[in-house]
Amino acid sequence: MTAAPRTSDADDPAGPARGSDGPGGSVSDGAGRAEGAPTGGAARQRRAVPHWMVLVVAATAQFMVILDVSIVNVALPSMRTDLDLSTAGLQWVVNAYALAFAGLLLLGGRAGDLFGRKRVFLLGVGLFSLASLVGGFAQTEAWLVAARAAQGVGGAVLAPATLSLLTTTYTEPGERARALGVWGAVGGAGGAMGGLVGGVLTEALSWRWVLFVNVPLGVLLAAGAAWALVGSTPVVRRLRDLDVPGSLTVTLGLTSVVYGVVSAETRSWTSAVVLVPIVVGLALLALFVVVERHAPRPLVPLAIFRRRALSAANGVALTVGMGMFSFWFFMSLQLQRVYGFDALGAGLAFLPASLTLIAGSMASTRIARRTGPRPLLVVGPLVSASGLLWLSTSSPSGTYLSELLLPTMLSGLGIGLTMVQLAAAATAGVPGEQAGLASGLINTSRQMGGAIGLAVLSTVAAARTAAVLGTGDADAAASAGAAGVEALAAGYDRGLLVGAAIVACGALVGLLVPAERRARADDAQRDGAGDEAREAVAD
Repeated sequence: MTAAPRTSDADDPAGPARGSDGPGGSVSDGAGRAEGAPTGGAARQRRAVPHWMVLVVAATAQFMVILDVSIVNVALPSMRTDLDLSTAGLQWVVNAYALAFAGLLLLGGRAGDLFGRKRVFLLGVGLFSLASLVGGFAQTEAWLVAARAAQGVGGAVLAPATLSLLTTTYTEPGERARALGVWGAVGGAGGAMGGLVGGVLTEALSWRWVLFVNVPLGVLLAAGAAWALVGSTPVVRRLRDLDVPGSLTVTLGLTSVVYGVVSAETRSWTSAVVLVPIVVGLALLALFVVVERHAPRPLVPLAIFRRRALSAANGVALTVGMGMFSFWFFMSLQLQRVYGFDALGAGLAFLPASLTLIAGSMASTRIARRTGPRPLLVVGPLVSASGLLWLSTSSPSGTYLSELLLPTMLSGLGIGLTMVQLAAAATAGVPGEQAGLASGLINTSRQMGGAIGLAVLSTVAAARTAAVLGTGDADAAASAGAAGVEALAAGYDRGLLVGAAIVACGALVGLLVPAERRARADDAQRDGAGDEAREAVAD
Protein backbone atom coordinates (compact mmCIF):
# COMPACT_ATOMS: atom_id res chain seq x y z
CA MET A 1 0.00 0.00 0.00
CA THR A 2 1.53 3.25 -1.06
CA ALA A 3 1.89 6.09 1.39
CA ALA A 4 0.94 9.03 -0.74
CA PRO A 5 0.50 12.17 1.33
CA ARG A 6 -2.86 13.71 1.99
CA THR A 7 -3.26 17.43 2.51
CA SER A 8 -4.90 18.89 5.57
CA ASP A 9 -6.77 22.00 4.46
CA ALA A 10 -9.81 22.24 6.60
CA ASP A 11 -9.54 25.97 7.30
CA ASP A 12 -8.02 27.33 4.12
CA PRO A 13 -10.09 30.29 2.97
CA ALA A 14 -9.70 29.07 -0.57
CA GLY A 15 -11.52 25.85 0.28
CA PRO A 16 -10.41 22.23 0.15
CA ALA A 17 -7.53 21.31 -2.09
CA ARG A 18 -8.30 19.01 -4.97
CA GLY A 19 -5.85 16.35 -5.98
CA SER A 20 -5.58 13.20 -8.01
CA ASP A 21 -7.07 9.76 -7.47
CA GLY A 22 -3.82 7.91 -7.93
CA PRO A 23 -2.71 4.67 -6.38
CA GLY A 24 -1.91 6.37 -3.11
CA GLY A 25 -5.50 7.52 -2.68
CA SER A 26 -7.40 10.71 -3.37
CA VAL A 27 -6.03 13.93 -1.97
CA SER A 28 -9.18 15.86 -2.84
CA ASP A 29 -11.74 13.89 -0.87
CA GLY A 30 -9.12 12.62 1.53
CA ALA A 31 -8.44 16.18 2.59
CA GLY A 32 -11.65 18.10 2.19
CA ARG A 33 -14.45 15.60 2.05
CA ALA A 34 -12.62 12.99 4.09
CA GLU A 35 -14.29 14.72 6.97
CA GLY A 36 -17.66 14.51 5.34
CA ALA A 37 -17.79 18.26 4.99
CA PRO A 38 -19.31 19.75 1.86
CA THR A 39 -16.92 21.17 -0.66
CA GLY A 40 -16.01 24.68 0.29
CA GLY A 41 -15.14 23.80 3.91
CA ALA A 42 -12.47 26.09 5.30
CA ALA A 43 -8.98 24.79 6.03
CA ARG A 44 -7.09 24.87 9.27
CA GLN A 45 -3.61 24.00 8.04
CA ARG A 46 -1.82 22.60 5.02
CA ARG A 47 0.52 19.67 5.56
CA ALA A 48 1.24 16.29 4.03
CA VAL A 49 0.13 13.21 5.96
CA PRO A 50 0.76 9.66 4.71
CA HIS A 51 -2.39 7.68 4.08
CA TRP A 52 -1.00 4.75 6.03
CA MET A 53 -1.17 6.85 9.19
CA VAL A 54 -4.92 7.17 8.79
CA LEU A 55 -5.12 3.40 8.34
CA VAL A 56 -3.05 2.80 11.49
CA VAL A 57 -5.28 5.13 13.52
CA ALA A 58 -8.53 3.66 12.19
CA ALA A 59 -7.44 0.02 12.57
CA THR A 60 -6.09 0.58 16.09
CA ALA A 61 -9.34 2.23 17.18
CA GLN A 62 -11.36 -0.63 15.69
CA PHE A 63 -9.16 -3.15 17.51
CA MET A 64 -9.68 -1.35 20.84
CA VAL A 65 -13.47 -1.15 20.49
CA ILE A 66 -13.97 -4.74 19.32
CA LEU A 67 -11.51 -6.11 21.88
CA ASP A 68 -13.53 -4.54 24.66
CA VAL A 69 -16.68 -6.39 23.64
CA SER A 70 -15.18 -9.74 24.71
CA ILE A 71 -12.22 -8.93 26.99
CA VAL A 72 -14.48 -8.30 29.99
CA ASN A 73 -16.25 -11.67 29.82
CA VAL A 74 -13.42 -13.75 31.29
CA ALA A 75 -12.95 -11.24 34.13
CA LEU A 76 -16.59 -11.43 35.29
CA PRO A 77 -16.00 -14.04 38.02
CA SER A 78 -13.20 -11.93 39.53
CA MET A 79 -15.35 -8.81 39.33
CA ARG A 80 -18.16 -10.62 41.11
CA THR A 81 -15.90 -11.74 43.94
CA ASP A 82 -14.10 -8.42 44.40
CA LEU A 83 -17.14 -6.13 44.23
CA ASP A 84 -19.71 -8.60 45.57
CA LEU A 85 -21.81 -8.21 42.43
CA SER A 86 -25.34 -9.55 42.32
CA THR A 87 -26.38 -11.85 39.50
CA ALA A 88 -28.29 -9.00 37.88
CA GLY A 89 -25.32 -6.67 38.36
CA LEU A 90 -23.01 -9.15 36.68
CA GLN A 91 -25.30 -9.30 33.66
CA TRP A 92 -25.51 -5.52 33.50
CA VAL A 93 -21.71 -5.20 33.39
CA VAL A 94 -22.07 -6.78 29.93
CA ASN A 95 -25.49 -5.43 28.97
CA ALA A 96 -24.83 -1.79 29.87
CA TYR A 97 -22.08 -1.66 27.26
CA ALA A 98 -24.18 -3.47 24.64
CA LEU A 99 -27.20 -1.26 25.30
CA ALA A 100 -25.37 2.05 24.89
CA PHE A 101 -23.24 0.77 22.01
CA ALA A 102 -26.08 -0.59 19.86
CA GLY A 103 -28.52 2.21 20.72
CA LEU A 104 -26.18 5.04 19.74
CA LEU A 105 -24.30 3.56 16.76
CA LEU A 106 -26.50 5.19 14.12
CA LEU A 107 -26.37 8.63 15.73
CA GLY A 108 -22.64 8.18 16.36
CA GLY A 109 -22.01 7.38 12.71
CA ARG A 110 -24.02 10.34 11.45
CA ALA A 111 -22.33 12.67 13.96
CA GLY A 112 -19.06 12.33 12.05
CA ASP A 113 -20.76 13.57 8.86
CA LEU A 114 -22.37 16.52 10.62
CA PHE A 115 -19.77 17.67 13.15
CA GLY A 116 -16.53 16.59 11.45
CA ARG A 117 -14.91 13.16 11.71
CA LYS A 118 -11.76 14.32 13.44
CA ARG A 119 -13.70 16.04 16.22
CA VAL A 120 -16.04 13.11 16.68
CA PHE A 121 -13.22 10.56 16.55
CA LEU A 122 -11.23 12.38 19.24
CA LEU A 123 -14.38 12.75 21.35
CA GLY A 124 -15.01 9.02 21.08
CA VAL A 125 -11.42 8.10 22.00
CA GLY A 126 -11.45 10.48 24.95
CA LEU A 127 -14.79 9.26 26.32
CA PHE A 128 -13.89 5.59 25.83
CA SER A 129 -10.52 5.97 27.54
CA LEU A 130 -11.87 8.07 30.42
CA ALA A 131 -14.70 5.61 31.04
CA SER A 132 -12.17 2.76 31.06
CA LEU A 133 -10.07 4.58 33.66
CA VAL A 134 -13.09 5.32 35.85
CA GLY A 135 -14.33 1.74 35.53
CA GLY A 136 -10.95 0.35 36.52
CA PHE A 137 -11.19 2.18 39.83
CA ALA A 138 -14.80 1.04 40.47
CA GLN A 139 -15.64 0.21 44.08
CA THR A 140 -19.34 -0.58 43.72
CA GLU A 141 -21.66 -2.35 41.34
CA ALA A 142 -23.40 0.83 40.19
CA TRP A 143 -20.03 2.55 39.59
CA LEU A 144 -18.84 -0.26 37.33
CA VAL A 145 -22.11 -0.54 35.39
CA ALA A 146 -22.19 3.24 34.79
CA ALA A 147 -18.60 3.18 33.53
CA ARG A 148 -19.42 0.32 31.16
CA ALA A 149 -22.39 2.30 29.79
CA ALA A 150 -20.10 5.30 29.20
CA GLN A 151 -17.66 2.98 27.41
CA GLY A 152 -20.52 1.90 25.15
CA VAL A 153 -21.30 5.53 24.29
CA GLY A 154 -17.65 6.16 23.42
CA GLY A 155 -17.52 2.99 21.35
CA ALA A 156 -20.69 3.94 19.46
CA VAL A 157 -19.10 7.25 18.48
CA LEU A 158 -15.74 5.70 17.64
CA ALA A 159 -16.61 2.51 15.71
CA PRO A 160 -18.45 4.08 12.72
CA ALA A 161 -15.80 6.79 12.46
CA THR A 162 -13.05 4.22 11.85
CA LEU A 163 -14.82 2.91 8.74
CA SER A 164 -15.91 6.27 7.34
CA LEU A 165 -12.38 7.66 7.74
CA LEU A 166 -11.06 4.90 5.50
CA THR A 167 -13.79 5.06 2.86
CA THR A 168 -13.36 8.82 2.46
CA THR A 169 -9.56 8.78 2.59
CA TYR A 170 -8.99 5.86 0.21
CA THR A 171 -11.12 6.73 -2.82
CA GLU A 172 -9.26 4.58 -5.38
CA PRO A 173 -10.99 1.14 -5.40
CA GLY A 174 -7.84 -1.00 -5.16
CA GLU A 175 -6.35 1.03 -2.32
CA ARG A 176 -9.68 1.14 -0.51
CA ALA A 177 -10.01 -2.65 -0.76
CA ARG A 178 -6.56 -3.18 0.74
CA ALA A 179 -7.21 -0.67 3.53
CA LEU A 180 -10.52 -2.31 4.39
CA GLY A 181 -8.79 -5.69 4.40
CA VAL A 182 -6.31 -4.51 7.03
CA TRP A 183 -9.07 -2.80 9.02
CA GLY A 184 -11.24 -5.91 8.96
CA ALA A 185 -8.40 -8.26 9.87
CA VAL A 186 -7.29 -6.13 12.82
CA GLY A 187 -10.87 -5.70 14.07
CA GLY A 188 -11.53 -9.41 13.73
CA ALA A 189 -8.37 -10.19 15.62
CA GLY A 190 -9.52 -7.87 18.42
CA GLY A 191 -12.78 -9.76 18.79
CA ALA A 192 -11.14 -13.17 18.68
CA MET A 193 -8.29 -12.25 21.05
CA GLY A 194 -10.47 -10.62 23.71
CA GLY A 195 -10.78 -13.81 25.73
CA LEU A 196 -7.05 -14.51 25.62
CA VAL A 197 -5.99 -10.97 26.52
CA GLY A 198 -8.61 -10.77 29.25
CA GLY A 199 -7.47 -14.08 30.72
CA VAL A 200 -3.80 -13.06 30.75
CA LEU A 201 -4.50 -9.66 32.34
CA THR A 202 -6.88 -11.07 34.95
CA GLU A 203 -4.54 -13.85 36.03
CA ALA A 204 -1.28 -11.88 35.83
CA LEU A 205 -2.53 -8.57 37.29
CA SER A 206 -6.20 -8.09 38.17
CA TRP A 207 -9.61 -7.77 36.56
CA ARG A 208 -9.18 -3.99 36.71
CA TRP A 209 -6.56 -4.19 33.97
CA VAL A 210 -9.08 -5.35 31.37
CA LEU A 211 -10.29 -1.74 31.66
CA PHE A 212 -7.02 0.04 32.44
CA VAL A 213 -5.41 -1.41 29.30
CA ASN A 214 -7.51 0.95 27.17
CA VAL A 215 -6.04 4.08 28.77
CA PRO A 216 -2.46 4.06 27.40
CA LEU A 217 -3.78 2.75 24.09
CA GLY A 218 -6.30 5.59 23.98
CA VAL A 219 -3.65 8.23 24.76
CA LEU A 220 -1.44 7.00 21.93
CA LEU A 221 -4.45 6.80 19.62
CA ALA A 222 -5.55 10.35 20.43
CA ALA A 223 -2.03 11.68 19.76
CA GLY A 224 -1.85 9.87 16.44
CA ALA A 225 -5.33 11.00 15.42
CA ALA A 226 -4.61 14.64 16.32
CA TRP A 227 -1.68 14.58 13.90
CA ALA A 228 -2.92 12.28 11.14
CA LEU A 229 -6.60 13.15 10.75
CA VAL A 230 -7.95 16.15 8.90
CA GLY A 231 -10.21 18.75 10.49
CA SER A 232 -13.19 20.28 8.73
CA THR A 233 -15.88 22.88 9.17
CA PRO A 234 -18.92 21.17 10.71
CA VAL A 235 -22.15 21.03 8.73
CA VAL A 236 -24.15 21.58 11.93
CA ARG A 237 -23.17 24.64 13.98
CA ARG A 238 -26.36 25.23 15.95
CA LEU A 239 -28.79 22.91 17.72
CA ARG A 240 -31.62 24.01 15.45
CA ASP A 241 -29.64 22.75 12.45
CA LEU A 242 -29.69 19.23 13.91
CA ASP A 243 -32.61 16.86 13.37
CA VAL A 244 -33.40 16.61 17.08
CA PRO A 245 -36.72 14.72 16.73
CA GLY A 246 -35.04 12.19 14.43
CA SER A 247 -32.03 11.83 16.71
CA LEU A 248 -34.21 11.23 19.78
CA THR A 249 -36.65 8.79 18.19
CA VAL A 250 -34.02 6.58 16.55
CA THR A 251 -31.74 6.52 19.61
CA LEU A 252 -34.53 5.84 22.09
CA GLY A 253 -36.12 3.34 19.72
CA LEU A 254 -32.96 1.29 19.20
CA THR A 255 -32.07 1.46 22.89
CA SER A 256 -35.55 0.32 23.92
CA VAL A 257 -35.52 -2.64 21.52
CA VAL A 258 -32.07 -3.73 22.71
CA TYR A 259 -33.16 -3.38 26.36
CA GLY A 260 -36.13 -5.64 25.76
CA VAL A 261 -34.02 -8.18 23.90
CA VAL A 262 -31.24 -8.41 26.51
CA SER A 263 -33.89 -8.67 29.26
CA ALA A 264 -35.04 -11.88 27.58
CA GLU A 265 -31.82 -13.52 28.79
CA THR A 266 -33.32 -13.72 32.30
CA ARG A 267 -37.06 -13.28 31.68
CA SER A 268 -39.70 -14.98 29.59
CA TRP A 269 -40.23 -13.56 26.10
CA THR A 270 -43.89 -13.03 27.04
CA SER A 271 -43.15 -11.00 30.18
CA ALA A 272 -43.93 -7.28 30.27
CA VAL A 273 -40.28 -6.47 31.01
CA VAL A 274 -39.38 -7.90 27.59
CA LEU A 275 -42.43 -7.14 25.45
CA VAL A 276 -43.15 -3.54 26.50
CA PRO A 277 -39.68 -2.14 25.67
CA ILE A 278 -39.62 -3.98 22.34
CA VAL A 279 -43.08 -2.73 21.34
CA VAL A 280 -42.28 0.83 22.46
CA GLY A 281 -38.95 0.69 20.61
CA LEU A 282 -40.55 -0.49 17.38
CA ALA A 283 -43.19 2.25 17.66
CA LEU A 284 -40.46 4.87 18.11
CA LEU A 285 -38.58 3.53 15.08
CA ALA A 286 -41.77 3.74 13.01
CA LEU A 287 -42.23 7.33 14.22
CA PHE A 288 -38.61 7.98 13.26
CA VAL A 289 -39.36 7.01 9.64
CA VAL A 290 -42.32 9.43 9.60
CA VAL A 291 -40.20 12.21 11.09
CA GLU A 292 -37.42 11.68 8.54
CA ARG A 293 -39.87 11.90 5.62
CA HIS A 294 -40.78 15.45 6.61
CA ALA A 295 -37.58 16.74 8.22
CA PRO A 296 -35.90 19.61 6.31
CA ARG A 297 -32.44 18.27 7.32
CA PRO A 298 -33.05 14.60 8.15
CA LEU A 299 -30.59 12.71 10.31
CA VAL A 300 -31.00 9.75 7.93
CA PRO A 301 -32.04 10.74 4.39
CA LEU A 302 -34.28 7.78 3.54
CA ALA A 303 -33.17 7.91 -0.07
CA ILE A 304 -29.94 6.24 1.00
CA PHE A 305 -31.86 2.95 1.24
CA ARG A 306 -32.48 3.10 -2.50
CA ARG A 307 -28.88 2.01 -2.87
CA ARG A 308 -29.40 -1.67 -3.41
CA ALA A 309 -25.88 -2.64 -2.33
CA LEU A 310 -26.21 -0.78 0.98
CA SER A 311 -29.66 -2.19 1.78
CA ALA A 312 -28.67 -5.77 0.90
CA ALA A 313 -25.39 -5.52 2.85
CA ASN A 314 -27.32 -4.41 5.93
CA GLY A 315 -29.61 -7.42 5.51
CA VAL A 316 -26.59 -9.73 5.41
CA ALA A 317 -25.07 -7.99 8.44
CA LEU A 318 -28.30 -8.46 10.41
CA THR A 319 -28.67 -12.19 9.66
CA VAL A 320 -24.99 -13.09 9.92
CA GLY A 321 -24.74 -11.10 13.17
CA MET A 322 -27.68 -13.06 14.60
CA GLY A 323 -25.86 -16.34 14.04
CA MET A 324 -22.18 -15.54 14.46
CA PHE A 325 -22.37 -13.61 17.74
CA SER A 326 -23.63 -16.86 19.25
CA PHE A 327 -20.56 -18.68 17.91
CA TRP A 328 -18.16 -16.85 20.25
CA PHE A 329 -20.65 -17.04 23.13
CA PHE A 330 -21.47 -20.76 22.91
CA MET A 331 -17.90 -21.81 22.16
CA SER A 332 -16.58 -19.94 25.21
CA LEU A 333 -19.14 -21.68 27.42
CA GLN A 334 -18.61 -25.07 25.79
CA LEU A 335 -14.84 -24.93 26.20
CA GLN A 336 -15.11 -24.08 29.90
CA ARG A 337 -18.27 -25.86 31.06
CA VAL A 338 -18.14 -28.97 28.86
CA TYR A 339 -14.46 -29.51 28.07
CA GLY A 340 -13.05 -28.14 31.33
CA PHE A 341 -10.83 -25.32 30.01
CA ASP A 342 -9.96 -22.39 32.24
CA ALA A 343 -10.37 -18.82 31.00
CA LEU A 344 -6.83 -18.60 29.66
CA GLY A 345 -7.05 -22.00 27.99
CA ALA A 346 -10.32 -21.02 26.32
CA GLY A 347 -8.71 -17.87 24.98
CA LEU A 348 -5.83 -19.89 23.55
CA ALA A 349 -8.29 -22.32 21.98
CA PHE A 350 -9.74 -19.45 19.95
CA LEU A 351 -6.39 -18.53 18.39
CA PRO A 352 -6.70 -20.88 15.36
CA ALA A 353 -10.08 -19.33 14.54
CA SER A 354 -8.49 -15.89 14.91
CA LEU A 355 -5.80 -16.80 12.41
CA THR A 356 -8.26 -18.09 9.82
CA LEU A 357 -10.41 -14.98 10.36
CA ILE A 358 -7.44 -12.75 9.61
CA ALA A 359 -6.48 -14.89 6.60
CA GLY A 360 -10.05 -14.71 5.30
CA SER A 361 -10.15 -10.93 5.67
CA MET A 362 -6.92 -10.46 3.74
CA ALA A 363 -7.86 -13.00 1.06
CA SER A 364 -11.28 -11.41 0.54
CA THR A 365 -9.72 -8.11 -0.53
CA ARG A 366 -7.71 -9.82 -3.26
CA ILE A 367 -10.66 -11.88 -4.48
CA ALA A 368 -13.02 -8.88 -4.43
CA ARG A 369 -10.79 -6.98 -6.86
CA ARG A 370 -11.82 -9.51 -9.51
CA THR A 371 -15.33 -10.41 -8.39
CA GLY A 372 -16.70 -7.56 -6.32
CA PRO A 373 -18.31 -8.15 -2.89
CA ARG A 374 -21.34 -10.18 -4.02
CA PRO A 375 -19.79 -13.68 -4.39
CA LEU A 376 -18.01 -13.34 -1.06
CA LEU A 377 -21.23 -12.28 0.68
CA VAL A 378 -22.70 -15.58 -0.49
CA VAL A 379 -19.71 -17.87 0.00
CA GLY A 380 -18.58 -16.35 3.32
CA PRO A 381 -21.85 -16.97 5.21
CA LEU A 382 -22.07 -20.48 3.72
CA VAL A 383 -18.56 -21.28 4.99
CA SER A 384 -19.45 -19.98 8.47
CA ALA A 385 -22.75 -21.84 8.45
CA SER A 386 -20.88 -25.05 7.56
CA GLY A 387 -18.57 -24.52 10.53
CA LEU A 388 -21.49 -23.95 12.90
CA LEU A 389 -23.30 -27.00 11.55
CA TRP A 390 -20.18 -29.10 12.13
CA LEU A 391 -19.81 -27.74 15.66
CA SER A 392 -23.43 -28.66 16.43
CA THR A 393 -22.46 -32.35 16.06
CA SER A 394 -19.71 -32.19 18.72
CA SER A 395 -19.74 -34.69 21.59
CA PRO A 396 -18.68 -33.99 25.18
CA SER A 397 -16.85 -37.31 25.19
CA GLY A 398 -14.45 -36.06 22.50
CA THR A 399 -11.55 -33.62 22.69
CA TYR A 400 -10.83 -30.12 21.46
CA LEU A 401 -8.65 -31.47 18.66
CA SER A 402 -11.17 -34.03 17.47
CA GLU A 403 -14.39 -32.06 17.94
CA LEU A 404 -13.76 -28.32 17.85
CA LEU A 405 -10.50 -27.28 16.19
CA LEU A 406 -11.38 -27.63 12.50
CA PRO A 407 -14.98 -26.38 12.66
CA THR A 408 -13.97 -23.29 14.67
CA MET A 409 -11.30 -22.53 12.06
CA LEU A 410 -13.90 -22.93 9.31
CA SER A 411 -16.28 -20.59 11.10
CA GLY A 412 -13.54 -18.00 11.57
CA LEU A 413 -12.62 -18.21 7.88
CA GLY A 414 -16.20 -17.50 6.88
CA ILE A 415 -16.39 -14.48 9.16
CA GLY A 416 -13.20 -13.11 7.63
CA LEU A 417 -14.48 -13.57 4.08
CA THR A 418 -17.72 -11.80 4.95
CA MET A 419 -17.08 -8.85 7.25
CA VAL A 420 -14.74 -6.75 5.12
CA GLN A 421 -17.00 -7.14 2.10
CA LEU A 422 -20.01 -6.06 4.14
CA ALA A 423 -18.23 -2.77 4.78
CA ALA A 424 -17.17 -2.50 1.13
CA ALA A 425 -20.67 -3.14 -0.23
CA ALA A 426 -22.38 -0.84 2.28
CA THR A 427 -20.12 2.12 1.55
CA ALA A 428 -19.49 1.68 -2.19
CA GLY A 429 -20.69 4.70 -4.14
CA VAL A 430 -21.96 6.51 -1.03
CA PRO A 431 -21.16 10.25 -1.15
CA GLY A 432 -18.48 11.44 1.27
CA GLU A 433 -20.98 13.51 3.23
CA GLN A 434 -22.96 10.31 4.00
CA ALA A 435 -20.02 7.96 4.66
CA GLY A 436 -20.52 8.14 8.42
CA LEU A 437 -24.21 7.37 8.02
CA ALA A 438 -23.45 4.29 5.90
CA SER A 439 -20.88 3.15 8.47
CA GLY A 440 -23.33 3.67 11.32
CA LEU A 441 -26.03 1.72 9.51
CA ILE A 442 -23.89 -1.36 8.85
CA ASN A 443 -22.55 -1.36 12.41
CA THR A 444 -26.07 -0.95 13.81
CA SER A 445 -27.40 -3.83 11.70
CA ARG A 446 -24.63 -6.13 12.87
CA GLN A 447 -25.01 -5.20 16.54
CA MET A 448 -28.81 -5.40 16.50
CA GLY A 449 -28.59 -8.77 14.80
CA GLY A 450 -26.10 -9.94 17.40
CA ALA A 451 -28.23 -8.80 20.34
CA ILE A 452 -31.40 -10.38 18.96
CA GLY A 453 -29.68 -13.57 17.84
CA LEU A 454 -27.86 -14.09 21.13
CA ALA A 455 -31.05 -13.66 23.15
CA VAL A 456 -33.06 -15.99 20.91
CA LEU A 457 -30.39 -18.67 20.61
CA SER A 458 -29.65 -18.57 24.34
CA THR A 459 -33.35 -19.28 24.91
CA VAL A 460 -33.20 -22.15 22.41
CA ALA A 461 -30.11 -23.61 24.10
CA ALA A 462 -31.58 -23.29 27.59
CA ALA A 463 -34.82 -24.98 26.51
CA ARG A 464 -32.90 -27.91 25.02
CA THR A 465 -30.72 -28.24 28.14
CA ALA A 466 -33.80 -28.26 30.39
CA ALA A 467 -35.52 -30.84 28.19
CA VAL A 468 -32.52 -33.20 28.30
CA LEU A 469 -32.30 -32.83 32.09
CA GLY A 470 -36.03 -33.38 32.43
CA THR A 471 -36.22 -30.73 35.16
CA GLY A 472 -37.59 -27.76 33.26
CA ASP A 473 -34.71 -25.66 34.62
CA ALA A 474 -31.47 -25.30 32.65
CA ASP A 475 -29.67 -23.87 35.71
CA ALA A 476 -29.93 -27.28 37.36
CA ALA A 477 -27.23 -28.54 34.98
CA ALA A 478 -24.54 -26.95 37.15
CA SER A 479 -25.23 -29.41 39.98
CA ALA A 480 -26.18 -32.46 37.92
CA GLY A 481 -22.69 -33.89 37.39
CA ALA A 482 -22.05 -35.82 34.18
CA ALA A 483 -25.72 -35.64 33.21
CA GLY A 484 -25.54 -31.88 33.50
CA VAL A 485 -22.52 -31.73 31.21
CA GLU A 486 -24.35 -33.85 28.64
CA ALA A 487 -27.38 -31.57 28.87
CA LEU A 488 -25.31 -28.39 28.52
CA ALA A 489 -23.55 -29.83 25.46
CA ALA A 490 -26.91 -30.71 23.91
CA GLY A 491 -28.15 -27.17 24.51
CA TYR A 492 -25.10 -25.52 22.99
CA ASP A 493 -25.28 -27.87 20.00
CA ARG A 494 -28.92 -26.93 19.41
CA GLY A 495 -28.11 -23.22 19.62
CA LEU A 496 -25.26 -23.63 17.12
CA LEU A 497 -27.52 -25.61 14.78
CA VAL A 498 -30.17 -22.90 14.69
CA GLY A 499 -27.39 -20.31 14.33
CA ALA A 500 -26.10 -22.20 11.28
CA ALA A 501 -29.54 -22.01 9.67
CA ILE A 502 -29.77 -18.25 10.30
CA VAL A 503 -26.30 -17.59 8.88
CA ALA A 504 -27.16 -19.66 5.80
CA CYS A 505 -30.12 -17.32 5.27
CA GLY A 506 -27.56 -14.51 5.17
CA ALA A 507 -26.09 -16.14 2.06
CA LEU A 508 -29.48 -15.93 0.38
CA VAL A 509 -29.69 -12.23 1.24
CA GLY A 510 -26.19 -11.84 -0.19
CA LEU A 511 -27.58 -12.78 -3.61
CA LEU A 512 -29.46 -9.46 -3.55
CA VAL A 513 -26.21 -7.48 -3.55
CA PRO A 514 -25.80 -6.19 -7.12
CA ALA A 515 -22.91 -7.46 -9.20
CA GLU A 516 -19.97 -5.08 -9.59
CA ARG A 517 -20.89 -3.70 -13.00
CA ARG A 518 -24.57 -3.42 -12.15
CA ALA A 519 -23.76 -1.59 -8.90
CA ARG A 520 -21.62 0.97 -10.73
CA ALA A 521 -24.34 1.51 -13.32
CA ASP A 522 -26.97 1.99 -10.60
CA ASP A 523 -24.76 4.52 -8.81
CA ALA A 524 -24.07 6.41 -12.04
CA GLN A 525 -27.79 6.52 -12.89
CA ARG A 526 -28.68 7.69 -9.38
CA ASP A 527 -25.96 10.34 -9.33
CA GLY A 528 -27.07 11.52 -12.77
CA ALA A 529 -30.65 11.85 -11.59
CA GLY A 530 -29.44 13.82 -8.61
CA ASP A 531 -27.46 16.20 -10.85
CA GLU A 532 -30.50 16.74 -13.07
CA ALA A 533 -32.64 17.54 -10.03
CA ARG A 534 -30.09 20.03 -8.72
CA GLU A 535 -29.90 21.69 -12.16
CA ALA A 536 -33.69 21.94 -12.29
CA VAL A 537 -33.74 23.64 -8.88
CA ALA A 538 -31.01 26.03 -10.01
CA ASP A 539 -32.96 26.91 -13.16
